[in-house]
Amino acid sequence: MDYGHSDRPAGALPLPTAIKILVAGGFGVGKTTMVGAVSETRPLRTEEVLTESGVGIDDLSGVEGKTTTTVAMDFGRITISDDLVLYLFGTPGQDRFWFVWDELALGAIGAVVLADTRRLADCFPSIDYFEGRGTPFVVAVNCFEGSRTYRLDEVQTALNLDPGVPVLLCDARQRESSKEVLVTLMEHAMKTREARRRAAGGN
Repeated sequence: MDYGHSDRPAGALPLPTAIKILVAGGFGVGKTTMVGAVSETRPLRTEEVLTESGVGIDDLSGVEGKTTTTVAMDFGRITISDDLVLYLFGTPGQDRFWFVWDELALGAIGAVVLADTRRLADCFPSIDYFEGRGTPFVVAVNCFEGSRTYRLDEVQTALNLDPGVPVLLCDARQRESSKEVLVTLMEHAMKTREARRRAAGGN
């Protein structure tokens, strides 16, 4: 077989690079909202209505108005440039759906961990997961109405993050705010990759 030739027409524009990013965090922190805010296509959602079977399992403290939950993933797409497209995968927040995390994480260059200062401990499992896999991530504090505002260094200390992990404020409902989070993640992931290459003795 001749691998020197492409089936694509001569002169065709190169295909854009596809990059996979995860959006993670605790239950009700705004993952579905963020994916929907930035996606240029109608996002794919796998939400189910919360039922009585979740009573005592799903902690609704601070998100009492939430009526649905993601059971597999949210999926969206955003074009950054002609040669770069981001594919966003929102992960389920509850422990009982974590069996899908390993599959979703395959091939991801990085992750956004959304945090709610009213329920800050809820993002610890996501942080532990990505630290354990060596996946670059940023922490984005979703600013909910009525929640107390903390300094970013206070959040970094409370989460016991490595000083190199970016922490920023965002409004997951706003497209531009969410895009800023994604750009920060991309920059962090590239810096991390370069640092690891140098540490491995690369040129």
